Amino acid sequence: MVSKPLYRRHSRVLQPLLMTAAVFVIGFIAGSMALSNRSDAQGRSALTDTDQAFEPFWDAFSIVESRYVDPVDVETLVNGAIDGMVNALEDEHSGYIRPDLCDRAIDFSGEFSGIGVTIRTIEDTGEIEVVTVIPGSPAEGAGVLPGDVFYAVDGQLVSGMTQAELTALVPGPRGTTVTITFKRDEEFLTFIIVREIFALPNVSYEIISDNIAHVKMLDFNDLSRAQLDEAFKEVDINNSGGLIFDIRDNPGGTLASAIEIGSAFIEDGVLLRQVSRDQSEEVTRTRGGYADINVPIVVLVDETSASASEVIAGAMQDYRVATIIGERTFGKGTVQNIVPELANGGCVRITVKRWLTPNGSWIHAQGITPDIIVEWNPETDEERENDLQLEAAIAFLQPLGGNE
Repeated sequence: MVSKPLYRRHSRVLQPLLMTAAVFVIGFIAGSMALSNRSDAQGRSALTDTDQAFEPFWDAFSIVESRYVDPVDVETLVNGAIDGMVNALEDEHSGYIRPDLCDRAIDFSGEFSGIGVTIRTIEDTGEIEVVTVIPGSPAEGAGVLPGDVFYAVDGQLVSGMTQAELTALVPGPRGTTVTITFKRDEEFLTFIIVREIFALPNVSYEIISDNIAHVKMLDFNDLSRAQLDEAFKEVDINNSGGLIFDIRDNPGGTLASAIEIGSAFIEDGVLLRQVSRDQSEEVTRTRGGYADINVPIVVLVDETSASASEVIAGAMQDYRVATIIGERTFGKGTVQNIVPELANGGCVRITVKRWLTPNGSWIHAQGITPDIIVEWNPETDEERENDLQLEAAIAFLQPLGGNE
């Protein structure tokens, strides 16, 4: 599963997301109006069908509540039923978030309160592991390492949790502590970590071999475009020998940020196409802010580049404004909403749209195939220091000259 940030945004921001998304109120109202326009007979028929379909559910509820050997907490049964309903969709990106966790949902403001790691689910085992540890974060200070597998949080076993539940459970108010047990190889390690507010160092930049600008972005949030513009200014981009735009290990983020970043590289055009349940298509275009970069561009991607990262890489590949180098991307071609409207205070994270590249390609479960494939799976510190994908990008740009 795609990696996700495991920290809480300091301010609550609800907006459309490619990895997770806020409520689309207009769509919900339109759906309600459409239902109210049906004839009374149709409405009664639909209601009767629904009642009949739910009869076995109420039968099972009655049996469990009245006959189970131990007293049963009704709220527990309700949470389990909702969880089962959403899981029946067999969509790894949809899920139920319990009331005690829903209020702690993340946003994408760029400032966080938490421990400072990104996570992903190991496909073969279902375990949730640390992908990256944010420099200067509480997790780094405590000694958490990439590859550590979550075992328990404040005494609660993580087994069976979704990423959404874990992402809501670990963050919390500044200054509070969270006790996390990790499995590292065959050893169990417990850390008591003090949550802290910190800004994610989202965009980093440097000048490397032959005056080539290397700009790396970790995710897509409200601060990303301003930080990217600052990076271009600092490296004097159009007087460089080329640009390497590095979105490896980037799990995505907000649709608004993806549009802003895409607009920097594509002057005027379709950025992505979104297809709804009724097969209607919404075309999302770039919206100004073109950076007018006139040096050759390489986009670095890997198997954890997902969602908004794939939107950018796919659009740049379709328009041929950059050469994509690295590994096939994650392959997340859907858009989710987080709907905090359940009567019990819970949330449903649900897939609402598919998205396609400008040329109409749906990359879900397939990913984007780079123009130049370079596999790189370092296992030791020495191997990590020898970045084969970055070296390939440099080697590609050097003969093109650029401006030195």
